[in-house]
Amino acid sequence: MPTPILTHNLPVTASHFPTMERPVRLVARNLKISQDLAPHSHPCGQITYTPQGMLQVIAEGTVWFVPPMRAIWIPPDTVHEVRLLTESNLRAIHIHQDFSPLSKKHCLVLEVSSLLRELIFSLEYAESGSIREQHLVQVILDELIAAKPLPIYLPMPKDKRLKNLCEILLTHPASNETLKTLANKVGASSRTLTRLFEQELHMSFGDWRQQMRLARAYPLIANGTPLSQVASELGYASQSAFSAMFKKTFGVSPSSFFRQAE
Repeated sequence: MPTPILTHNLPVTASHFPTMERPVRLVARNLKISQDLAPHSHPCGQITYTPQGMLQVIAEGTVWFVPPMRAIWIPPDTVHEVRLLTESNLRAIHIHQDFSPLSKKHCLVLEVSSLLRELIFSLEYAESGSIREQHLVQVILDELIAAKPLPIYLPMPKDKRLKNLCEILLTHPASNETLKTLANKVGASSRTLTRLFEQELHMSFGDWRQQMRLARAYPLIANGTPLSQVASELGYASQSAFSAMFKKTFGVSPSSFFRQAE
């Protein structure tokens, strides 16, 4: 069996990018929780996927959550940052822009089917430039076209004070501190922050915190975390309180929602 493609912590260079002859290239990096990837961009499109671990991708003023069996499409030349929420086996699939299976101009989180998972695994071990690699690439592109998009994202502000507040809540999602208390930490009045939430994010502080918790909940539940633990990690007094909020937003309970997604 050929050696898998591994670049570890080396920077991705032009030699890793796809060409017309090899329109899809895979870079595999097994990263520890402290090994975040600083803001950068690529001239090609990219599917970022982790068969094991949990990622947080920041791009286009939005935070995207990427759990196992999910992937994020990042269009060409899009500046993005990758934060590791756990140790992660990062698999970056670089796709030549002339062969892109996704016409979206913005990032998109996608379901990874069992077939797509196995195709990516096989591509990692395929001989470079081989007929087998070509066949795997074609089926991967077909599977990406059929992949289901998921709403696991969170808008982020540009104002420094409001951004600092949002970062605090992202780091401590269980925090139930009031806007007034948080305002003192970022050097702005609660009144100013209330106005900024409406102007920049078009939602209230409470609505943003709820959407943040839902975005954080999705990858946790998808990863098999018990609902009682999810509720605790996100600051809910009980599992029933969390389930009630989830059902109010999606119309079904968390268990029903994820059964439908299978």
